[in-house]
Amino acid sequence: MDFILLIIIVILAFIFDFINGFHDAANSIATVVSTKVLTPLQAVVWAALFNFAAYAIFELHIVDTIAKVVDTGAINLQVILAGIIAAIIWNLITWYLGIPSSSSHTLVGGFAGAAIAYAGWGVVHSDKIIKIASFIFLAPLIGMFLSYFLSVALLWIFKSFNPYRLKRWFKIGQLFSSALFSLGHGGNDAQKVMGIISATLLVYFKTVDPALIPHWAQITFVDGKIHAIPLWIVYGCYSAISAGTLIGGWRIVRTMGSKITKLSPFEGVAAESAGAMLLFGTEAFGIPVSTTHTITGAIMGVGLTKRVSAVRWGVTVNLLYAWILTIPVSMVLAALIFWALKLLNV
Repeated sequence: MDFILLIIIVILAFIFDFINGFHDAANSIATVVSTKVLTPLQAVVWAALFNFAAYAIFELHIVDTIAKVVDTGAINLQVILAGIIAAIIWNLITWYLGIPSSSSHTLVGGFAGAAIAYAGWGVVHSDKIIKIASFIFLAPLIGMFLSYFLSVALLWIFKSFNPYRLKRWFKIGQLFSSALFSLGHGGNDAQKVMGIISATLLVYFKTVDPALIPHWAQITFVDGKIHAIPLWIVYGCYSAISAGTLIGGWRIVRTMGSKITKLSPFEGVAAESAGAMLLFGTEAFGIPVSTTHTITGAIMGVGLTKRVSAVRWGVTVNLLYAWILTIPVSMVLAALIFWALKLLNV
């Protein structure tokens, strides 16, 4: 029965990663579509390519963080199953409503909520939860300040250039900035699902002598941190998120690409570059941030360079409500699903 649960969890994890791809595709392509640098189809293909290319660039810092959100020695597979089901449900609800919520926080909230329902608060590593939750506010703020100052710097550098020629240059530049952000998206979001699958293997084989664990399930630790995981997990997660990105998420593209503020190619370059800088930086420190929050803050930052009223603050306030609710709602939903699974003797 446990092996069947293991297979089901892995399949659902890949499904979540696929949903994450089309749910968060807007993060990578909203600016490049809204500025008409690429068509929607061209943009999702471009983003999917760099989502997958991320596997060759990033180390497994975020995998290690996610896998250790809860004490894997004190939970069972039903906990992870409940968490991943809750994350899928919340992602589909917010995608349908066109709300760019965080897939990262959905996954973490579901994982933690089910674990608490099973073994109590002590099973959760609260320091990791607090660090992840703090970036609900820090990621958009840092993204906003980075994009604002980057925009101001670029305006000063190119103040004497021909505006028409600059627009053409920034359209080309946006291809590179959107590629960088897509790399950050792939490295950040796909690694979270790798962390969940890694945690699943650790739970499944926790009573097995490490020397007897099959090659396809071996996880290597260096200095207490995850250093290597089976390649099928890596390729599977990057493939799933890339495939999801190819499907696209047009409801959320409209919110991100036009409702917050109108964008030019120059502003698209500034927003995507600032977002990519933040994603690359947080990944280096193993902090799983929301690409949604990151690019939303960056878009707000470029809007501020025009005037404060250029940002539609009502839209951003509504997004903030969804962001704050994501972790607690996912936790409660996962706990309810865990109890339902328990009643059904799954």
